[in-house]
Amino acid sequence: MKKRKKCKKRFLLALMVLFLTAYFGITDCAYATGNTPIPISFDLNVGSSADGKDVVNSLQILFYLTIIALAPSILIMMTSFTRIIVVLHFVRSAIGTQQAPPNQVLIGLALFITLFIMSPVITQVNDNALKPYSAGQINQEQAIEKGLSPIREFMFEQVNDKDLALFIDLSKVKTVANKEDIPTTTLIPAFIISELRAAFIMGFLIYIPFVVIDMVVASTLMSMGMMMLPPVMISLPFKLLLFILADGWSLVIKELVKTFYI
Repeated sequence: MKKRKKCKKRFLLALMVLFLTAYFGITDCAYATGNTPIPISFDLNVGSSADGKDVVNSLQILFYLTIIALAPSILIMMTSFTRIIVVLHFVRSAIGTQQAPPNQVLIGLALFITLFIMSPVITQVNDNALKPYSAGQINQEQAIEKGLSPIREFMFEQVNDKDLALFIDLSKVKTVANKEDIPTTTLIPAFIISELRAAFIMGFLIYIPFVVIDMVVASTLMSMGMMMLPPVMISLPFKLLLFILADGWSLVIKELVKTFYI
């Protein structure tokens, strides 16, 4: 420890000597050439702008950077990813395996299933918005409107009417004659709440057979007087066996995908 402290002190002393030598060397050179030393300063002040366009441009750049940073989360929340990843986590928790399969596997599986479910919507967005915009046939506002239309249609098919009515009431939208009158900012949170509701209902149904196995194993161990033995240790192989015999992954994924086509 003493050697380390001495090494740190020597290192700091060497840095100070190097800094002072460089500073006075630059100053002496400036005086030797007959020039006054130029002070080095940093201006970090925020001043007012004479032109309002500069402020608007700065705010636009900040807004675009924020949108780019949040774009993955925004797109994920507007797709089927939320329901899928929550259901997969419920499956892992119900079986009782702590980190099997790991989070990376679950997220990757959820992303590919999301891509499979959302492929018709992605195709419509590409054909109706991206290709015409890249060809210069439509402007940016029209591309955004046509690109949002298939996504809104998908969310309207999955959203619960009760959740949609809740956010319409909270947003204080006066007249809603059809779907076009509902803002996207109102539709998105209603869609997310509906996805969480559906995922929790599926999670409850997934838990039931595994809870029954836990109860049977716990009661059997108590009747045998083996109260000190953790029931989870005994029930885990039986839950894995039940999941394998029922072809659990195929069954869960099939029923999960079918919920988006009802």
